[in-house]
Amino acid sequence: MKPWDLPITLNPLITRDDLRRAFLQLTDPLKPYYSTGSSRLHIGNTGASYPDHIAGIEGFSRVLWGLVPYMADGSDSELWETYVQGIKNGTDPSHDEYWGAVTDYDQRLVEMAAFGFALALIPDKIKASFTAQELQRLYDWLEPISHSKLWDCNWLFFLVLVQMGFKKAGLPYRQELLEQTLDAMERFYLGEGWYADGVNGHSDYYVPFAIHFYGLLYAKLMEEEDPERSRLYKQRAEQFAHSFIHWFDEDGAALPYGRSLTYRFSQAAFWGALVYAGVEPFPMGVMKGIMLRHLRWWFRQPIFHPDGTLSIGYAYPNLVMAENYNSPGSPYWALKSFLPLALPEDHPFWTAEELPMPRLAPQSVQQKPHLVICRDAAASHIVAFNAGHLSTNEHTHTSAKYEKFAYSTRFGFSVPRAEWGLSQGAFDSMLAISEGDNLYRVKRKCEETSIDDNGRIHARWKPWNDVEVQTWIIPGTPWHVRVHRISSERTLDLADGGFALGIDEGRCGTSPLRTDEGEVTACAANSAGASGIVLLHGAGKAELIYPNANTNVMYPRTVIPTLRMSMKPGVSWLVTAVYGQPGQADAEHWLKSCPSVRLNGDELQIMGSGSQEPLFQIRLDS
Repeated sequence: MKPWDLPITLNPLITRDDLRRAFLQLTDPLKPYYSTGSSRLHIGNTGASYPDHIAGIEGFSRVLWGLVPYMADGSDSELWETYVQGIKNGTDPSHDEYWGAVTDYDQRLVEMAAFGFALALIPDKIKASFTAQELQRLYDWLEPISHSKLWDCNWLFFLVLVQMGFKKAGLPYRQELLEQTLDAMERFYLGEGWYADGVNGHSDYYVPFAIHFYGLLYAKLMEEEDPERSRLYKQRAEQFAHSFIHWFDEDGAALPYGRSLTYRFSQAAFWGALVYAGVEPFPMGVMKGIMLRHLRWWFRQPIFHPDGTLSIGYAYPNLVMAENYNSPGSPYWALKSFLPLALPEDHPFWTAEELPMPRLAPQSVQQKPHLVICRDAAASHIVAFNAGHLSTNEHTHTSAKYEKFAYSTRFGFSVPRAEWGLSQGAFDSMLAISEGDNLYRVKRKCEETSIDDNGRIHARWKPWNDVEVQTWIIPGTPWHVRVHRISSERTLDLADGGFALGIDEGRCGTSPLRTDEGEVTACAANSAGASGIVLLHGAGKAELIYPNANTNVMYPRTVIPTLRMSMKPGVSWLVTAVYGQPGQADAEHWLKSCPSVRLNGDELQIMGSGSQEPLFQIRLDS
C-alpha cells in the first residue's frame, strides 16, 4: 500500500468518532513492532543520541499521549493490554526487558512525563490494572526523576508531571520540589504570554506544545489544589493564543520554524490543551477548525511509511533535517494533539460548528519571538520574517532553523546537506558569505536586533570577527526587500537566496518548471507557486541554484533564485527584492509589482510598487 492510499488519508476528521478512529489508524500499524515483552517499540533502524534500547522505550511511551485521552472516558482498548504488560515488564528489575535505572540528563527522564500524565488523568484505570506490588515498581522506576539532573528548559516540566501524577494517584509525592520547579520555570517567561525554552533560549514550538501544553494540563488537573498558579497559566495561555493563531494559515498548515519539526501535528496540541483546560480565547468553533484543518493538512502529506507508521521528517520522510535526538519512535509525540479525546461526547468542542479562521491583521509584530508575521489570506500563505537572536546553541542546523530571514508555510525552509558550495548549503532566505574557497558562512547569531513599530527589521551580525553585516528587512507578501551593508577586511563572495520552490513534476500537483534567468533577475514557477529575486542595488548577478535533494522540509527537490555578488575589502551594499507566491502564480507578470530603489544623493530609498512615499530609506555613508 502506498502512503497516500492509507485509510487515515480519507478520514474526514469531523466528529469525535472520526478523531478516535484516526488515533487507531495511527496506532494499529504499530502492533507488529512491540517487543516480545511489550515494553519497547522498534519501528526503524536509524540511530539517535541515545542507544536503541532507550529509543524503544521512547517509542513505547509516546503512544501514551494519545492512548490515555482515548481511554479517559472509560473506553477500553486492545492496545491498553499491551501497555499494561509492557509497563509491568519494563519496571520489573528481574525481567529481561527492564527499562533500567536512569542517569542525569537521560532520555528516559523525558519519557517519564507520559507516565506521569497517565497517573494524573486515569489513576483509577491504572490502579485497576496493576497489583500493589506492580504499582510500587512503576513508582520506584519513576521516582528517581526527583533527584536527577534535568536540562534547564522545558525538561523541568517532566518532573512536575511525574509529581502531579503521583499526587493524583495517591502515591507519595514531593510538594516542595514540585513548587520549586514551577517557580524555577518563571525565569523562562518573557511576557505577553511568551516563554523561551530556557534562559536565553529560543521561542519556538516548545512554547505551545511543551511549556503551555503542560501548564494547561496542570491548570486543569490542579485547579483546586493550586488555584492561583492555575489561573496564571490559563491567563498566559489565553494571551499567547492571540499571537500563536497567526502561525496557522487558512488551509490548516502551520509555520515550519525551529527544531523538533518531526513532531508534526503536535503543532496544534496547544489548541486542544486550551479546550481541555476550559480556556476560550476564540469561539469554540474557531479553535475546533484550527485543530481539525491542521490534522487534515498533515494527513494529506506523504509522512507515512507504506505500512502506515510515521516517518522522521516534516512534509515527507527526511533524516537530513532531523535532530540528533530523533529516533524512529520520536514522531509519535504528535499524539499530544489527541488530548481532546479526553473531553466527553457532549462537550461544546464536539457539538460546536467548525468555523473558519477569524479575520486577522495582514501583519503581526511579535517582539518576544523576534518575528514579524505577514499573512496573505487569499493565497493561504504565511511568511514569518525573523530578526534573529543574540545567542545560539548546538542543536542540529541551528542557523537554518532559527536565523533565516524568512520562513514560509508554502515554501518551507532548507537545511544544509554538506559544506561545499551553494548547492550543498541550500541557502534559501539567507545571505551566505565565502572567502572565495566555496565554503560559506551564514548568520548563526546576532550582535544586536530590533523590530520597529512598522515591522521593519534590523540585525547586526558577524560571520568573522573582521566582517560585519547589517541587514534591514522590509517585510511583506508576495514581495519583501532586504538591504545588506557589508563591512569587511576580506575579499568575499556573497549569495542572497530567495524562497526554495519545489520542482518535482507530478508531486503535490506541481506542473513542469518554468524559469527566467536574466542578468539581475531570476524566477522559477510551476503550479506550486513562483519564487524570484531581483537585484535593486549593488553589483551582482542573479541565477538559479539547484540544491542537493532532501534539503528542504517541504519538497525533496527545489530551486532557489539567488543573487551573487563579489566584493573587495571595504564597505559594500547589496539590496534585493524577493518574491514568493504560492499556487498558480502569474510568473510572466511577477516583475510588474516589484519594489524599486531611488537614490537621492547619498540616501537610498526603497519604493513600493506605485508608491510615491518611500517604504524605507537609509544613507549609504552611514
